[in-house]
Amino acid sequence: MQPVLFLLLGVALTLGLILVAGRFVGFRSQRPAHFTGQGPQFDLREHLNGPILCEGVIYGPLGRVSSRFVADMEAHWDGNKGVMTEHFRYDSGATQTREWRLTLGNDGQVRAEADDVEGVGEGWVSGPTALLKYRIRLPEASGGHVLDTTDWMYLVENGAIMNRSQFRKYGIKVAELVATMRRKD
Repeated sequence: MQPVLFLLLGVALTLGLILVAGRFVGFRSQRPAHFTGQGPQFDLREHLNGPILCEGVIYGPLGRVSSRFVADMEAHWDGNKGVMTEHFRYDSGATQTREWRLTLGNDGQVRAEADDVEGVGEGWVSGPTALLKYRIRLPEASGGHVLDTTDWMYLVENGAIMNRSQFRKYGIKVAELVATMRRKD
Protein backbone atom coordinates (compact mmCIF):
# COMPACT_ATOMS: atom_id res chain seq x y z
CA MET A 1 0.00 0.00 0.00
CA GLN A 2 2.82 2.42 0.81
CA PRO A 3 4.41 2.32 -2.69
CA VAL A 4 1.07 3.28 -4.26
CA LEU A 5 0.58 6.09 -1.75
CA PHE A 6 4.09 7.42 -2.44
CA LEU A 7 3.46 7.23 -6.20
CA LEU A 8 0.19 9.16 -5.90
CA LEU A 9 1.83 11.72 -3.62
CA GLY A 10 4.69 12.12 -6.11
CA VAL A 11 2.27 12.60 -9.01
CA ALA A 12 0.25 15.17 -7.03
CA LEU A 13 3.41 17.04 -6.01
CA THR A 14 4.71 17.08 -9.59
CA LEU A 15 1.40 18.40 -10.97
CA GLY A 16 1.30 21.03 -8.23
CA LEU A 17 4.83 22.20 -9.08
CA ILE A 18 3.96 22.40 -12.78
CA LEU A 19 0.89 24.53 -12.05
CA VAL A 20 2.79 26.83 -9.67
CA ALA A 21 5.69 27.20 -12.12
CA GLY A 22 3.21 28.16 -14.85
CA ARG A 23 2.07 31.10 -12.72
CA PHE A 24 5.57 32.42 -11.96
CA VAL A 25 7.62 31.45 -15.03
CA GLY A 26 6.95 31.97 -18.73
CA PHE A 27 4.08 33.46 -20.72
CA ARG A 28 1.45 33.67 -17.95
CA SER A 29 3.87 35.28 -15.50
CA GLN A 30 4.24 38.47 -17.60
CA ARG A 31 2.70 41.62 -16.14
CA PRO A 32 2.10 45.01 -17.77
CA ALA A 33 4.44 46.63 -15.23
CA HIS A 34 7.32 44.58 -16.65
CA PHE A 35 7.17 46.72 -19.81
CA THR A 36 6.71 50.22 -18.37
CA GLY A 37 9.12 52.71 -19.96
CA GLN A 38 10.47 50.24 -22.54
CA GLY A 39 10.60 50.64 -26.32
CA PRO A 40 8.09 52.50 -28.46
CA GLN A 41 4.84 53.42 -26.69
CA PHE A 42 1.86 51.38 -27.90
CA ASP A 43 -1.10 53.67 -28.61
CA LEU A 44 -4.00 51.49 -29.75
CA ARG A 45 -5.67 54.50 -31.41
CA GLU A 46 -2.60 54.99 -33.58
CA HIS A 47 -1.23 51.48 -34.10
CA LEU A 48 -4.56 49.65 -34.43
CA ASN A 49 -6.18 52.12 -36.80
CA GLY A 50 -7.23 51.90 -40.44
CA PRO A 51 -6.71 48.82 -42.62
CA ILE A 52 -4.51 46.12 -41.07
CA LEU A 53 -3.18 42.84 -42.48
CA CYS A 54 -2.85 39.96 -40.02
CA GLU A 55 -1.14 36.63 -40.72
CA GLY A 56 -0.83 33.83 -38.22
CA VAL A 57 -0.88 30.24 -37.09
CA ILE A 58 -2.82 28.39 -34.41
CA TYR A 59 -1.12 25.59 -32.49
CA GLY A 60 -3.15 22.74 -31.01
CA PRO A 61 -2.73 21.24 -27.54
CA LEU A 62 0.26 19.11 -28.62
CA GLY A 63 2.17 22.10 -30.04
CA ARG A 64 1.59 21.26 -33.70
CA VAL A 65 0.22 23.79 -36.15
CA SER A 66 -3.49 23.07 -36.48
CA SER A 67 -4.46 26.04 -38.65
CA ARG A 68 -3.04 28.94 -40.63
CA PHE A 69 -4.91 32.15 -41.41
CA VAL A 70 -4.84 35.56 -43.05
CA ALA A 71 -7.13 38.31 -41.80
CA ASP A 72 -8.09 41.70 -43.12
CA MET A 73 -8.87 44.06 -40.27
CA GLU A 74 -10.25 47.57 -40.18
CA ALA A 75 -10.19 49.73 -37.04
CA HIS A 76 -11.66 53.17 -36.40
CA TRP A 77 -11.62 55.33 -33.29
CA ASP A 78 -13.81 58.10 -31.93
CA GLY A 79 -11.88 59.43 -28.96
CA ASN A 80 -11.31 56.53 -26.56
CA LYS A 81 -13.86 54.23 -28.20
CA GLY A 82 -12.91 52.03 -31.13
CA VAL A 83 -14.35 49.32 -33.34
CA MET A 84 -12.15 46.73 -35.06
CA THR A 85 -13.69 44.39 -37.63
CA GLU A 86 -11.80 41.21 -38.52
CA HIS A 87 -12.34 39.01 -41.61
CA PHE A 88 -10.43 35.71 -41.28
CA ARG A 89 -9.61 33.23 -44.07
CA TYR A 90 -8.31 29.89 -42.78
CA ASP A 91 -6.23 27.34 -44.69
CA SER A 92 -9.23 24.95 -44.49
CA GLY A 93 -11.26 27.35 -46.64
CA ALA A 94 -13.41 28.44 -43.68
CA THR A 95 -14.05 32.14 -43.08
CA GLN A 96 -14.97 34.07 -39.95
CA THR A 97 -15.98 37.66 -39.26
CA ARG A 98 -15.62 39.19 -35.80
CA GLU A 99 -15.99 42.68 -34.36
CA TRP A 100 -14.27 44.08 -31.27
CA ARG A 101 -15.70 47.10 -29.43
CA LEU A 102 -12.88 48.70 -27.44
CA THR A 103 -12.83 51.37 -24.74
CA LEU A 104 -9.61 52.91 -23.47
CA GLY A 105 -9.31 54.33 -19.97
CA ASN A 106 -7.05 57.28 -19.20
CA ASP A 107 -4.93 55.00 -16.98
CA GLY A 108 -4.00 52.50 -19.75
CA GLN A 109 -6.88 50.17 -18.98
CA VAL A 110 -8.68 48.54 -21.93
CA ARG A 111 -12.20 47.10 -21.97
CA ALA A 112 -13.16 44.89 -24.90
CA GLU A 113 -16.43 43.38 -26.02
CA ALA A 114 -17.28 41.05 -28.90
CA ASP A 115 -20.27 38.88 -29.70
CA ASP A 116 -18.28 35.69 -28.98
CA VAL A 117 -16.73 37.00 -25.75
CA GLU A 118 -18.46 36.11 -22.48
CA GLY A 119 -18.76 39.25 -20.36
CA VAL A 120 -16.22 42.00 -20.89
CA GLY A 121 -12.54 41.48 -21.63
CA GLU A 122 -10.13 43.54 -19.58
CA GLY A 123 -6.58 44.57 -20.22
CA TRP A 124 -3.87 47.18 -20.00
CA VAL A 125 -1.52 49.04 -22.29
CA SER A 126 1.98 49.47 -20.88
CA GLY A 127 5.05 50.62 -22.79
CA PRO A 128 5.26 48.68 -26.07
CA THR A 129 2.69 46.07 -25.00
CA ALA A 130 -1.02 45.51 -24.67
CA LEU A 131 -2.55 42.70 -22.61
CA LEU A 132 -6.14 41.53 -22.93
CA LYS A 133 -7.80 38.75 -20.91
CA TYR A 134 -11.21 37.41 -21.84
CA ARG A 135 -13.37 34.30 -22.18
CA ILE A 136 -14.07 33.41 -25.81
CA ARG A 137 -16.84 31.10 -26.97
CA LEU A 138 -15.70 29.01 -29.94
CA PRO A 139 -18.07 28.51 -32.88
CA GLU A 140 -20.28 25.40 -32.68
CA ALA A 141 -18.29 23.89 -35.58
CA SER A 142 -15.26 24.00 -33.23
CA GLY A 143 -17.11 22.51 -30.28
CA GLY A 144 -18.66 25.66 -28.77
CA HIS A 145 -16.24 25.53 -25.82
CA VAL A 146 -15.59 28.62 -23.70
CA LEU A 147 -11.86 29.22 -23.28
CA ASP A 148 -9.91 31.54 -20.99
CA THR A 149 -7.71 33.70 -23.20
CA THR A 150 -4.55 35.64 -22.43
CA ASP A 151 -3.68 37.86 -25.38
CA TRP A 152 -0.41 39.84 -25.51
CA MET A 153 0.46 42.25 -28.33
CA TYR A 154 3.99 43.59 -28.66
CA LEU A 155 4.73 46.71 -30.73
CA VAL A 156 8.08 46.44 -32.53
CA GLU A 157 10.27 49.30 -33.75
CA ASN A 158 8.96 49.32 -37.36
CA GLY A 159 5.32 49.62 -36.23
CA ALA A 160 4.40 45.97 -36.75
CA ILE A 161 2.61 44.18 -33.92
CA MET A 162 3.45 40.67 -32.78
CA ASN A 163 0.50 38.89 -31.18
CA ARG A 164 0.70 35.80 -28.96
CA SER A 165 -2.41 34.33 -27.36
CA GLN A 166 -2.92 31.29 -25.20
CA PHE A 167 -6.27 29.57 -24.76
CA ARG A 168 -6.99 27.46 -21.69
CA LYS A 169 -9.78 25.19 -20.50
CA TYR A 170 -9.77 24.26 -16.80
CA GLY A 171 -6.29 25.85 -16.58
CA ILE A 172 -4.83 23.54 -19.25
CA LYS A 173 -3.44 25.11 -22.43
CA VAL A 174 -5.47 23.80 -25.38
CA ALA A 175 -4.30 26.19 -28.12
CA GLU A 176 -1.91 29.02 -28.88
CA LEU A 177 -2.00 31.68 -31.58
CA VAL A 178 0.98 33.59 -32.98
CA ALA A 179 0.35 36.36 -35.52
CA THR A 180 1.73 39.54 -37.00
CA MET A 181 -0.33 42.65 -37.66
CA ARG A 182 0.75 45.56 -39.81
CA ARG A 183 -0.87 48.42 -41.58
CA LYS A 184 -1.86 47.88 -45.18
CA ASP A 185 -0.50 50.37 -47.67
